[in-house]
Amino acid sequence: MKFKLLNILSLFLCMSSLSIAGEKNNDVSFEKNNDVSFYTGTFDLIDKEGDDQTNLFGIEHKNSNLFRETLLGKFSPISGAFMTGNNSIYLYTGIEGQYGVGPLKILPSFSPGYYEKGNGKDLGSVLEFKSEIKIGFDIFENSKIGYSYSHISNNDWGESNPGTDNQQITFSKNF
Repeated sequence: MKFKLLNILSLFLCMSSLSIAGEKNNDVSFEKNNDVSFYTGTFDLIDKEGDDQTNLFGIEHKNSNLFRETLLGKFSPISGAFMTGNNSIYLYTGIEGQYGVGPLKILPSFSPGYYEKGNGKDLGSVLEFKSEIKIGFDIFENSKIGYSYSHISNNDWGESNPGTDNQQITFSKNF
């Protein structure tokens, strides 16, 4: 299962990096355009029975060439994946907003994705939606550390909809 996730994740990240926007002459530019985040935390934080609560580890990718300024703020597509201690996996792609106050960044996001329960919690569907709020701080040039809280559910589109709340600590580096 872990090797399957690593293969899927490798393919996913390669495909994401192909979306790097080029210079005007269509050359691919790798000048600090890729923001990669690694995160770890608790899956199913508010589990009343305590039997589904476990750790999680994930990776997320953003390409700063794809940021867009809008009337509502700065937005970017995101792609990522995580795996829990019970071999559940979640692969997602969505959109993230970015609002800043000095070194503090507030990053709300919404991402539909594919969920496979493995030996973990049955969320009722393979299609699940993740809503997340992340607070990040610039710690070094091109590096951030943050805390995020997310909720994943299927909007009652599945057989059941128990949902899960998660919290993570994130380290991001711009390459």
